[in-house]
Amino acid sequence: MADTITISLDAMGGDYGADVVIPGAAIALERRPDARFAIYGNEGTVLPILERYPALKAASTFHHCDIAVAMDAKPSQALRQGRWKSSMWRSLEAVKTGEAHVAVSAGNTGALMAMSKFCLRTMANIERPAIAAIWPTMRGESIVLDVGATIGADAQQLIDFSILGGAMARALFSIERPSVGLLNIGVEEVKGLEEVRTAGRLLRDAGLPSLDYAGFVEGDDLGRGTVDVVVTEGFAGNIALKTAEGTAKQIGEYLRSAMKRTFLAKVGYILAKSAFDRLRDKMDPRKVNGGVFLGLNGIVIKSHGGTDAEGFASAVELAYEMQRNKLLDKISQDLVHYHRGRFAGATEGVK
Repeated sequence: MADTITISLDAMGGDYGADVVIPGAAIALERRPDARFAIYGNEGTVLPILERYPALKAASTFHHCDIAVAMDAKPSQALRQGRWKSSMWRSLEAVKTGEAHVAVSAGNTGALMAMSKFCLRTMANIERPAIAAIWPTMRGESIVLDVGATIGADAQQLIDFSILGGAMARALFSIERPSVGLLNIGVEEVKGLEEVRTAGRLLRDAGLPSLDYAGFVEGDDLGRGTVDVVVTEGFAGNIALKTAEGTAKQIGEYLRSAMKRTFLAKVGYILAKSAFDRLRDKMDPRKVNGGVFLGLNGIVIKSHGGTDAEGFASAVELAYEMQRNKLLDKISQDLVHYHRGRFAGATEGVK
């Protein structure tokens, strides 16, 4: 595994299962020809589709699984019924045993997080994992976390998320010292919840060399790209994510409706088609598909369950990049540095 990056795939996850996972992996392989795959799923469903992609088949090992985790299964139910035998569990277990570097699934988010925590465990000094999303902005892209793994977070967890998100920005964007902001209802130090204010004060005092704490940011800063990493707890983060997705679809529908309304509007669309194509490409959610589970002893990527092959390919490529740029090593280094600083500060306080 030293010369290649092996990605384990839950072929049964998502709304369309192997019908999207296998073609998506084939697209990703064309763009990342040194990738290798460990595919987990039902042989009667997966193998006929895999046969249509000989290059992918040659770059993969297939493992039959008797159970597929349902999209509506409760996490506790999925853990009881899906451990050891499900395609989701075995794709995660491959990361744990070292057979794969990273796992990708479009399956049930709650079940995937529960299994990931149970199978891979959280990293040292990380109490709760987070889901990080790539967010299109006016400046390019930023990272937002948590978008749904942890509902509510105390000050220490927000600091942990800041470190995790900063490491991901370094791995994905090659930024030496990414800027990090805490999502709040205002930029003034006196505003917001006590836990957010406390986290901000501690981050500023910590003076971490791996990130540049920029203070509080507001909701409209997400689209502006004011900072490289926006940190919040999972309830607010998930609402922000779903609102942004819904707004993008709403704008798209408005534009399509307006362009069909009159003959002159149709002519205008034809004349401005290249501009509309660029806008469509910029707003395409498939280009930023894939939530990264951070804080675990392994890399797990959650693809949107309703995406198509192109979208799933984006999630696979994200997994590839996270491993190629050594995300886990960066997180470990940053956590060690932060907790050494805390220990040194506590020791000085005792003296």
